[in-house]
Amino acid sequence: MKSRFFALFIVLFCVSILTAQNNTAYWQQHIDYEMEVDMDVETFQYTGKQTIKYTNNSPDELNRVFIHLYFNAFQPGSEMDVRSQSIQDADPRVGSRIGNLKPEEIGYLKVKNLKHRNKKVESKVAGTVLEITLNEPIAPGETTEFDLKFEGQVPNQIRRSGRNNAEGVALSMTQWYPKMAEYDFEGWHADPYIGREFQGVWGDFDVKIKIDKDYVIGGTGYLQNPNKIGHGYQDEGVQVKTKRKKLTWHFIAPMVHDFAWGADPDFIHDSFTAKDGTKLHFFYKDNPEIIENWKNLQPKTEDLLLFFNKHIGQYPYKQYSVIQGGDGGMEYAMCTLITGERSFGSLVGVTAHELAHSWFQHVLATNEAKHEWMDEGMTTYISSLAMNEVMNQKSENPFARSYGSYVGLANSGYEQPQTTHADRWEFNAAYGASAYSKGAVFLAQLEYLLGEELLQETLKEYFNMWKMKHPTPNDFIRVAEKVSGAQLNWYLTDWTQTTNTIDYAVENIEETDETTKITLKRLGLMPMPLEILVTYQDGSSEEYYIPLRMMRWIKPKAKNVQDDWAWAYPDYTLTIPSKTGVQKVEIDPSNLMADVKRDNNTKKK
Repeated sequence: MKSRFFALFIVLFCVSILTAQNNTAYWQQHIDYEMEVDMDVETFQYTGKQTIKYTNNSPDELNRVFIHLYFNAFQPGSEMDVRSQSIQDADPRVGSRIGNLKPEEIGYLKVKNLKHRNKKVESKVAGTVLEITLNEPIAPGETTEFDLKFEGQVPNQIRRSGRNNAEGVALSMTQWYPKMAEYDFEGWHADPYIGREFQGVWGDFDVKIKIDKDYVIGGTGYLQNPNKIGHGYQDEGVQVKTKRKKLTWHFIAPMVHDFAWGADPDFIHDSFTAKDGTKLHFFYKDNPEIIENWKNLQPKTEDLLLFFNKHIGQYPYKQYSVIQGGDGGMEYAMCTLITGERSFGSLVGVTAHELAHSWFQHVLATNEAKHEWMDEGMTTYISSLAMNEVMNQKSENPFARSYGSYVGLANSGYEQPQTTHADRWEFNAAYGASAYSKGAVFLAQLEYLLGEELLQETLKEYFNMWKMKHPTPNDFIRVAEKVSGAQLNWYLTDWTQTTNTIDYAVENIEETDETTKITLKRLGLMPMPLEILVTYQDGSSEEYYIPLRMMRWIKPKAKNVQDDWAWAYPDYTLTIPSKTGVQKVEIDPSNLMADVKRDNNTKKK
């Protein structure tokens, strides 16, 4: 009996040690891809072979692996098709279009001759995921090799990927190859592709693309053979005169978690070197109606790049490409695909947003499916600041639209917690307002809590600590705590894990000869420290600061600091000396606190 008890104790002890390591010791998987692809631009079908070197840096033995086959989503009856038609506010870019695709228009990705350690393995296709059962497990710390061949068909362009988009771009090649699913401290993330976001394993890509000689390619990675393929990189090579029908473009992309490309026979290709040394590339259709805008976009892209370098951290790659394609704007490693037939302001705006994703997703690689607000919201925040400066918008509050969108969502009755998986939102509009707008307000409101200087320091430290990794919301808030000294877990919890709202009111103003008592009331469930502006009858004013007890902290440079306010007390009395009589009391004159009912924030005597 004692021996059995001792054995059980040993097992539980080992499990506890492993759990502790997962919670405190960071690790991430590593992957290297070698791919050779042959594209037929007449049928839009392609073949390829792939070698995957996969390093298991986890403490776990892996008996199964999963590979994404994203193009399988573009088939009638797929999860993306059914979801796009059944959701109440369907995306007009999708709707029933997938369901109406003909066999020659659908997308597919088929894996053949799959081997692990040169031995065939059992696999099963489940929609957009290939489930693989290994003959031999992958041990912790082990590097292993998979080999496979694949066949694909590029679907009619509907959502992000595809052929012949609305602006006539031939190929928008995103999520186009067999891609290993992520495994992290939470386990496998083999999410089906239903139309939202992605995640990938960090690693190196070596990709060769064989395509019709008239096509120009732009995308992820550094072109290795510009002199051999000539056009498309005319400043690095010479025009190739060849009788061959196809040319092979060879790209290498170090330490990225995705590989995307766009191609068209009519692409104009411009490039120049930004002041920080980054080579900027622009690929766009030879359309007289858009050329001027695309030429003018180029110096603005440099301005945006330098802004993000200054306010987040140095862009770590040698190049970035802006490529016309897709169905709107979507970020990828070292590049973006955007639709290009826009006004100049819109063209700069979409470029600002997608370029910012190079920091908030393609360097700080959050799990977009679980924490979509981290990449979309932080990107919206920093790109709003960048547009305000680069485009000289002179807005007093560059986040006003984000605040308005969030408040509308919070008062709509359709809000879900930000921890909702990206595919589990009841309404597309609610997803957008939460991920983009409420996500941006998370940072703007953190400026209200900490001040501009500490927020900027937090963003830079977050970038330095977590670049080329997979940070979580807790990782970000812990950086903010360490930088500021404030306790902020309550903020992360209420804002992202609940639909609690902020609502404070000035309830009463009572004056005597010596003092004025201002009664404040917390009506919403979410707490905040308060900044109060008191305006007197003679036109003068004073600011007062009421700390939040659970923050255990006082904002730097706060004026007239009062006793703290504990959350459980719904009322607070601010007592100030009487002067010339109070004219008005206002909560949050900065408008950076996301109070969902601001009409009770101000009271006149």
